[in-house]
Amino acid sequence: MPDGLMQLLDPEAIVLGSDASTNEEIIRILAGRLERLGYVKSSYADAVVRREMSIPTGLPLERPDNVAVPHTDPEHVLKPGIAMGTLKQPVIFANMEDPDEMLPVGFVFLLAINDKDKQIEALQAVMATIQNPQALDGLRSARTLEDVRAVLG
Repeated sequence: MPDGLMQLLDPEAIVLGSDASTNEEIIRILAGRLERLGYVKSSYADAVVRREMSIPTGLPLERPDNVAVPHTDPEHVLKPGIAMGTLKQPVIFANMEDPDEMLPVGFVFLLAINDKDKQIEALQAVMATIQNPQALDGLRSARTLEDVRAVLG
């Protein structure tokens, strides 16, 4: 079972089965949650969208629904947190390893990190989750927060 991600996720920053149709739309939905919850400044969403265009974060997983881990500079963050979104239909993100390759993404982990130690902890927790196909399958079918807790512990 993935370790620690549930402790870093704010339950109110989890969006299951989003209808978002673009990477910018899901980034803005999740960033809006983090802003309302006091994790980030109003500048955060625009900064993440700009960064995603120049430094993409799509991660190929050899699945039909890959993962993206968008984030931005600490100056836009008030306190560390992670928002997570699953999508009804994958949206396109550029591959972080090959920005010319477009990836269908079904899971977005939006990082709001302003501390290097927290960044490592957050990335380790996200990586443990995304490297676990059963966890992603569980998140794919999750319909409630309790479903997410059952997957992430």
